[in-house]
Amino acid sequence: MTKGLLGTRRLLGLAAAAALLAAPASAAEPVKIGMITTLSGGGSALGIDVRDGFQLALDEEGGMLGGHKVELVVEDDGRKPDKAKEIADRMVARDKVQIMTGIIWSNLAIAVVPKVTKDGVFYVSPNAGPSLLAGKGCHRNYFNVAWQNDNLHEAMGKHVKDQGFEKLYILAPNYPAGKDALSGFKRFYGDDVIGEVYTKLGQKDYAAEIAALRDAKPDAVFFFLPGGMGISFLKQYSQAGLMNDVPVFGPAFSFDQTILGAVGDAALGVVNSSQWNKDIDNAANKAFVESFQKAYGRLPSLYASQGYDAARLIASALKAVGGDLSKADAFRAALKAAEFDSVRGSFKFGANHHPVQDIYVREVVKEGDLLTNKIIGKAFTDHADAYAGDCKM
Repeated sequence: MTKGLLGTRRLLGLAAAAALLAAPASAAEPVKIGMITTLSGGGSALGIDVRDGFQLALDEEGGMLGGHKVELVVEDDGRKPDKAKEIADRMVARDKVQIMTGIIWSNLAIAVVPKVTKDGVFYVSPNAGPSLLAGKGCHRNYFNVAWQNDNLHEAMGKHVKDQGFEKLYILAPNYPAGKDALSGFKRFYGDDVIGEVYTKLGQKDYAAEIAALRDAKPDAVFFFLPGGMGISFLKQYSQAGLMNDVPVFGPAFSFDQTILGAVGDAALGVVNSSQWNKDIDNAANKAFVESFQKAYGRLPSLYASQGYDAARLIASALKAVGGDLSKADAFRAALKAAEFDSVRGSFKFGANHHPVQDIYVREVVKEGDLLTNKIIGKAFTDHADAYAGDCKM
């Protein structure tokens, strides 16, 4: 071999080494995402669906998002705020996560999100959207891909008002999302309700509430009781013989795919509100529903759609910065731009990083032997939340 050829190869080797050294380390290393969600106990079906929807997006890219390798760290919060805070601290200090997601419950989000965003971690919420974090407690590193808590309840307030119901009895759990729910409902229905009740979070026996409700003689009931709480209430309400006499209305959280199988025919015909349903007619949604069923052997729920959209949003921002989260301003701007194909179709963020989106009216129906929802109307088009004006970023 000639000296000239050896010299040329040596120079090429040095150039290759220099190129490797010059490449940003973050582009070669996996992006670390921490998911804190509820995988055990009451409400675990919600967290499982958020996790599975997010994981589906990862699997579709072979373990990547936006063409960049992702390391997803998942932990169960057991629906306990102190445990969620402990996990978040550990993920930031030990695991060095750069993005966090997954929390279902608003009281847990309030316990976790302000600190992690202040520490420079990006948080993308696939569910909880408390008014505090949408308004005065907003942060430039916090994005909610689902909704602000009030939104679906606002839609039902408008629908029930439009339907001419005048004597409403309303109830929700006594925690931030429950208070946001009834505030949102009254924002469009009005304050003139004949009963407003806050129940214990996680409550399963509603005999006393149903007795008081019967005595009040309402012409309709609106309730927000997510997860197992809604299952218990609907079953007991039906057993009390009230379903045919006093119609119930609610948000999707109490009539979603995760709930209907457990509630059974008691939910048939109930009208509810949602920003998503499996029959929204766009290519991204059709592909998502088909892929989710194939991967998990069940229909996706609202929560699964939100987990999936959270992952696709993150993917779009990672692609924009080449997987390099040291470009924090550029990554934040890419999240804000929301340039991804949402399963909801049209999607954009408002000034407080919460969605501006359509909200639908659905009815519980049977398709063969399966209880599910179909869209029967639209309550709002491009609906923004009420707290954006309080957000100063």
